[in-house]
Amino acid sequence: MTNADGPEFTEPLHVGRPNLGDRDRFRQRIEGALDRQWLTDGPLVAEFEAALAEVTGTGYCVAMCNATAGIQVAARASGLVAGDEVLVPGFTWVATAHALDWIGIVPVFCDVDEVSGTIDPDHAERLIGPRTRGILGVHVFGHPCEIDRLAELAWRHDLVVLYDAAHGIGCTYRGSPIGGFGTAEVFSFHANKYVNSFEGGAIVTNDAVVAGRARAMRNFGITPDRKVAFAGTNAKLTEGAAAMGLTSLESMPDFAAANRANHRRYRAGLAGVPGISVREQADGEVANHQYLVIEVDAALAGIHRDRLHELLTRNNVLSRPYFHPACHQLLPYADRPDRHAPLPLPRAEALADRVLALPTGTAVTATDIDRISDLIRRLVPNGC
Repeated sequence: MTNADGPEFTEPLHVGRPNLGDRDRFRQRIEGALDRQWLTDGPLVAEFEAALAEVTGTGYCVAMCNATAGIQVAARASGLVAGDEVLVPGFTWVATAHALDWIGIVPVFCDVDEVSGTIDPDHAERLIGPRTRGILGVHVFGHPCEIDRLAELAWRHDLVVLYDAAHGIGCTYRGSPIGGFGTAEVFSFHANKYVNSFEGGAIVTNDAVVAGRARAMRNFGITPDRKVAFAGTNAKLTEGAAAMGLTSLESMPDFAAANRANHRRYRAGLAGVPGISVREQADGEVANHQYLVIEVDAALAGIHRDRLHELLTRNNVLSRPYFHPACHQLLPYADRPDRHAPLPLPRAEALADRVLALPTGTAVTATDIDRISDLIRRLVPNGC
């Protein structure tokens, strides 16, 4: 089932290899920051915030050192406090829940819709209790949540709605950019994201009060008049990170085109392989295709996702089983099921058992994709 002469690829192919923009433009920005001797929370950060507000169609943007801090500050700026319960999907990266748990907010895990992978509003409503104060939806792999239904649910139960939009920059919901929904949305610009700033994040919102609080809270609670008004943290973005973020944003159309082409090529290359399907984005919406995710139906393919992952890794295709185990199955949440996951989450667990992310982005060539697809065909027993 593998190449007798060695792995299929001599050099490893990674999921999330960074997309790089115009290096000369980046260097110019860095030189400008050095000339100004202003290295953090300066004019490049302000320019990055303005550019993100324009891309997302929002009134306000507050750049952050990373998305984890962004979720924490957004939660605090929205009025959530320690002891409050917030509903989150079980199918997400652990950072979503950790960000809340770290500041004393209790993540309560919901099941998800298997098609979108996003939080199930019906299950969410069943979990609402006397301590529930909010919902933190996740636009999984860029597929938007059922935003209208969550908004209606929140209105009826007086809940704060936040979105972890780590995968969502450049995507849309009903034709509008991800970013302007709920009380606030939080983006990630970590190195492996579609748009990166080396490391970074941002809170975007149309609520001036939330934005003002967030801006102060990221800087020790200091307001523009240099008074300490809130308990805060140090979550400011550096000028170097903003320089990379601006350069990355300028190349976003090129990154999107590469991702879309990769998606089409994988879909064609894997067509007809028993038990293997490429996950699709929302119908009629713009998607960044940051992740190329397949599902493995073990009964039809004759191979389990974990075994396929193992064999691909041996061949230097470093696939990733996002998100396995499901978040509620990880510590510390698995040790406290009555507090965090009072009901079974079979759809989140089933998705976590089936999905596998494959290399994509600007670092992957068409030939690479053809070879990966051919390798999967050879590794799937029922495809022979």
